[in-house]
Amino acid sequence: MSAPAYQAEVVIVRTGSANLASVVAAFTRLGTAPHITEDPDVVLSAPAVVLPGVGAFGAAMAHLRQQGLDGAIRGRVKSNRSLLAICLGMQLLCESSEESPGVAGLGIIRAEVCRFSRSLRVPHMGWNRLLPADGNSLVLPEWMYFAHSFRLENVPGDWKVTTTEYGGTFASAVERDALLACQFHPELSGNEGRALIGRWLSRAMERNVMPC
Repeated sequence: MSAPAYQAEVVIVRTGSANLASVVAAFTRLGTAPHITEDPDVVLSAPAVVLPGVGAFGAAMAHLRQQGLDGAIRGRVKSNRSLLAICLGMQLLCESSEESPGVAGLGIIRAEVCRFSRSLRVPHMGWNRLLPADGNSLVLPEWMYFAHSFRLENVPGDWKVTTTEYGGTFASAVERDALLACQFHPELSGNEGRALIGRWLSRAMERNVMPC
């Protein structure tokens, strides 16, 4: 069976530190028309926006600020427009990260990103299981692909949290309203990851955030 065609525009934010080919390919397979931008006005107003990231917290935040994208992303979340944050993109939503002391994040999630214990093998790379809490509607108890050395442990109670075990419990996804943030890579997680991206797109359309 072929994937459903959403016929929707998806904007992918260029963070300056990500290989975007796999993200573009994942959305193209779903029948969307993804394109990459650094334009704050486009990020603020587009039907659906993806904030990916692979690399260093500090460098990515510097790029977002230089391009004026930090304010656009905050404004988008404040107006409850759809956003999908992936891997480093999820960490950038937080207030700070031990990876880059003194660098402020976007502050959307009121928490700090911390390094995995040095007793663990890092990066945490490979497949691991998601453990969504009751009430999560997008993330299912499935296996997804991870590649990261920093993690979010403590999440404020106004978020729906999915956890994963690796030397202890960390937040592998959070969702609230039109925002979904994933520490794992759904675009690299086969059929399950593609289905998750599809559920996010469907929610966006149902909320009239994205035109059909």
